[in-house]
Amino acid sequence: MMIQPAQTSLLHDVTTLAYVLHIGGGTIALVSGMIAGFSAKGGRLHRAAGNVFFASMLVMALFAAYLAVVRPNQLVNVFIATFAFYLVATGWMTARHQPGTVGAGERIATAVAFILWAPFLLLASQLAMGLPPLFKSAVPFEGPVLVAIYTFTGVLGIAALSDAKLVLRGGISGAPRIARHLWRMCAGLTLAVGSAFTNGLARFLPGPYHVPLAFHAPKLVPLGLLVFWIIRVRFTAWRKQSAVAPSV
Repeated sequence: MMIQPAQTSLLHDVTTLAYVLHIGGGTIALVSGMIAGFSAKGGRLHRAAGNVFFASMLVMALFAAYLAVVRPNQLVNVFIATFAFYLVATGWMTARHQPGTVGAGERIATAVAFILWAPFLLLASQLAMGLPPLFKSAVPFEGPVLVAIYTFTGVLGIAALSDAKLVLRGGISGAPRIARHLWRMCAGLTLAVGSAFTNGLARFLPGPYHVPLAFHAPKLVPLGLLVFWIIRVRFTAWRKQSAVAPSV
């Protein structure tokens, strides 16, 4: 079937709009995520910035998945976009739901985590054994990209098993609940930062597409925030004086 010029023009316009919404959502997510990360946990600014971060990350991930479908050799990004969506959604639900409870959202998230983990586990195994990869990619699976695939696989495994444990226990409360919220939101922010610098800004550099080592450094900021807050929540008296607000 031949694609009519009108259909081609419509597809081009929709794709252009998707780029705008993807980049716009990602930019807002970067700003609001950093504000939430550096602001006092549970305070008004943290809650407001967290809500904006949650919504903008969902927009970014949704249109990233669309672009991965319409662009050639980008199928792996569908799973990465879904991973980002999953991280911020489960982090947001953790803070919003009452401690010690489990709802339909957590059960659905557990299934999603294991479904996402399966193709990453297969891809990582193929790459480790030197076999042809499950997905074609416009960027070769080597160097930092290969490390990223292994990292996604490991984090997804931890997340899936954590979700299964949460459902079996019927919920969590206290420091483990706060830690779950923190690491999922910070991991989502790390994905956004990494996408902005290594997949976005790097394309504006002269010459063929390449990612300078310095472009990986910004990812250390949300990871540093994660380490700081996990230590503070788990090993100091802060967790006895503060709690994640009922609605983030």
